[in-house]
Amino acid sequence: MIFDAAALSARNLFSPETRTVFWKTLGLTILVLIGLWLGLRESFIAFVMPMIQGFIPDLPDWAGWLTFIFGILASIGLALGLALLLSPVTAIIAGLFLDDVAEVVERRDYPNDPPGKAMPMAQAIVASIKFFGVVIVGNLFALMLLFIPGVNIIAFFLVNGYLLGREFFEFAAMRFRSVEDAKLLRSRHSGTVFMAGLVIALFLAVPIVNLLTPLFAAGLMVHLHKALAARDAAPSLRQS
Repeated sequence: MIFDAAALSARNLFSPETRTVFWKTLGLTILVLIGLWLGLRESFIAFVMPMIQGFIPDLPDWAGWLTFIFGILASIGLALGLALLLSPVTAIIAGLFLDDVAEVVERRDYPNDPPGKAMPMAQAIVASIKFFGVVIVGNLFALMLLFIPGVNIIAFFLVNGYLLGREFFEFAAMRFRSVEDAKLLRSRHSGTVFMAGLVIALFLAVPIVNLLTPLFAAGLMVHLHKALAARDAAPSLRQS
């Protein structure tokens, strides 16, 4: 079920029907990441560099290589910080475009089903901001485990698998049911939703390709919600 949904979502990435959403999602993701990179860089220059210069006011000429090495380490640190921010960026952008993706998927792959109802823009923005905060906190926790070998990678996938799976699934489910019912459905199938979240986290870990995470995750969860809803409805249909 999960791999079928993932395959359908991957196919959906470059289909003609989603081309407009593709460019909007990709463009906004890149713009936000550039903005975050510049913000991290300027913050580092404004706050961290003066502190370092205060500790080492008179660096000898022969120690210039230390500056070079420190510059490399700082660049790696900034890149790592940007990588950790990709998950929350994915969350907030997907919250804005999930309905666009869902409408395309539902219209093309489920033409005989009633269409979902888009979340009001104000509610979508609030939900995206809330999700952004939750993912930031979760990844800060994962960052605390960064220097424990093995645990850091596991923590990244577990934290993002759980958070991304939960929120993307509920976003997709709320097109057809109330917030309470969406949470109940997600809780009923928590293991399946978590495994689907791990697939999203794996996608997120692939450089360059991860820029398409909002589009991939939204499509995956639309297909997964449809499959789980159909499976839950099957016993009642047989009884009737």
